Amino acid sequence: MTFRMRAVVVTEYGGKAEIVELPAPEVEPGQILIKIAAAGMNPMDRSIAGGVWKSVMAATFPMILGFDVAGIVEDVDEGTTRFGVGESIMGQLLLPPVGAFGTYAEYVAVSERATLTRIPSGVDPTVAAAAPTAGMSGLAIVDSLSPLDGKTVLIVGAAGGVGSFVTQLAANAGAKVIANVRQENFARMQTYGVTEIVDIATPLAEVVARSHRDGIDALIDVVNEADDFAALAALVRNGGSALTTRYVADVDALAANGVAAINFQLPASSELLERVAEALAAKTIIPPPIKPISLVHAPAAFDGEGQPLFDGKTVIVM
Repeated sequence: MTFRMRAVVVTEYGGKAEIVELPAPEVEPGQILIKIAAAGMNPMDRSIAGGVWKSVMAATFPMILGFDVAGIVEDVDEGTTRFGVGESIMGQLLLPPVGAFGTYAEYVAVSERATLTRIPSGVDPTVAAAAPTAGMSGLAIVDSLSPLDGKTVLIVGAAGGVGSFVTQLAANAGAKVIANVRQENFARMQTYGVTEIVDIATPLAEVVARSHRDGIDALIDVVNEADDFAALAALVRNGGSALTTRYVADVDALAANGVAAINFQLPASSELLERVAEALAAKTIIPPPIKPISLVHAPAAFDGEGQPLFDGKTVIVM
């Protein structure tokens, strides 16, 4: 018998988020049904709902928002073998058509072959929901720049979701991390093992240029657009790397200066996600600050209504 669920949707690209009742999904061949315990919010959620990806990924409306999830397997198609009913799992469900597998909802049915892994014992579902996209991004970024031992790495946006993970992972890899954050995040950066902290209220390029006259080995920028990224990339010495998650690097211009440009795209996989889960369980990384909210408050949080600036992860808890 079909039952109903609550979900946060937009009814068109650029539309206002609203909470609605919809028929809950039923498992189709090869699928599992997840009863969602928590859903992580990402800046990319808003971009996708705004239509930024509409030329590369089909969508369905009403579009159920979100793609980071933690929950319990409620049902499985008889042909599935990867997960069993009752298992706690986490994942990133960024799959076409966008909106069909959204996680700002009480249930989602998805292929067992999606980017999913079991939640290790001792990891809270709220933490698990905060980690898929940001954690995998942090790990893949550090992998792409490896080895980092002994290298000086400037991380712009070090206190946010992706930034928090990449900062810890880079420091764990032996990098001398320069973290660019707001003053209220200084103490947290010290617990992450950073070497230097630069307040975002100061002129970053000037400060780093003065303190590192021979340049830096790598730039990881999860914040800036093209012009500001280019100004910071000029600090990277010949043979170094400049990575942006905003896809704004001028590859040819940087190559002319002997700098490898990386317009980062997340190579999401269950294997990469499992590494993140294992690191959380082992406490070699910790989650950024998490702000839990209810599903009822998710539309306002998504639309940014009355929301103060928050460095960390917002997670919808069912």
